[in-house]
Amino acid sequence: MVYIGVDLGGTNIAVGVVNEEGRILAEHSVKTLASRHWSEVIRDMGGCILKALEKGNFKAEDVLSIGIGIPGVADQETGNVIFCTNLGWTDVPLRSELQKYINKPVIIDNDANVAALAENYAGVSAGCKSSVFITLGTGVGGGIVIDGKPWGGSHNRAGEIGHMTLIPDGVPCTCGNNGCVERYCSATALIRMGKQACMGYPDCQIMKLCGGDVDKISAKTVIDAAKAGDPVAERIFADFTKYLTLLINNITAFFDPEMIVIGGGVSHAGEMLVQPIRDQLPRYIMFKAIQAPKIELARLGNEAGIIGAAMLGK
Repeated sequence: MVYIGVDLGGTNIAVGVVNEEGRILAEHSVKTLASRHWSEVIRDMGGCILKALEKGNFKAEDVLSIGIGIPGVADQETGNVIFCTNLGWTDVPLRSELQKYINKPVIIDNDANVAALAENYAGVSAGCKSSVFITLGTGVGGGIVIDGKPWGGSHNRAGEIGHMTLIPDGVPCTCGNNGCVERYCSATALIRMGKQACMGYPDCQIMKLCGGDVDKISAKTVIDAAKAGDPVAERIFADFTKYLTLLINNITAFFDPEMIVIGGGVSHAGEMLVQPIRDQLPRYIMFKAIQAPKIELARLGNEAGIIGAAMLGK
């Protein structure tokens, strides 16, 4: 018997057939084409599932359950998507609509929770009783796993660490508040800080790497300049890791996880990102005699969405 994992994104629908050990046996993907009506997207999701099963020589009878990771919030009881900004969905009956194409139990959860579950099941935090997954991309997402299960809180909103206040009255955030974690610990934050630095230091390596066009600055531009030893970029990245360390200290003080896993595009900076956090965290931890959580990089990459979604049915 197998599980189906669906990673529903704004660009692609990726489906995998996954075994008990969390290994992907067959995959298929299609474009989301999110501007369409939700019923058309779900129809294609059903077709994508059936195609993945066909590729792996499986039948619908072999499927125990279907798990779906979404960039939004779902009602676990009804199977409806409450909202999903990237897709423009509000109160969409995802479970019942998908069951028209393949009638199996359907479990839906936020994509960050799904990635956290994948790492806890088959990745770097495997075996941990408690872990927090932080994804550093355009924004900052979070997922919490306790005793092998994602924890979403009383309203499935837990893990929204990107909108915790880090700096009172700080940089305005897209959510309407000021000083949110996202404004200081995301790829968007690195771009903002890089652009600001170039205004004062037009000869810096960041400016050279973007060809003199600040609109071409990416998070990778700043990271690459810091790796090359550019002092301006090094200061930006030092500030970035300090903000991230403060976030992790807050998480540790409140939740005391065994491990914190860092994923997302910015995590490709590797040890350059996590080692400064490991070095700085003991300075902030209140209980000096108690071991701080392990800080590790995510291992599963793009497979996490499929594996974690599939494991929702375990």
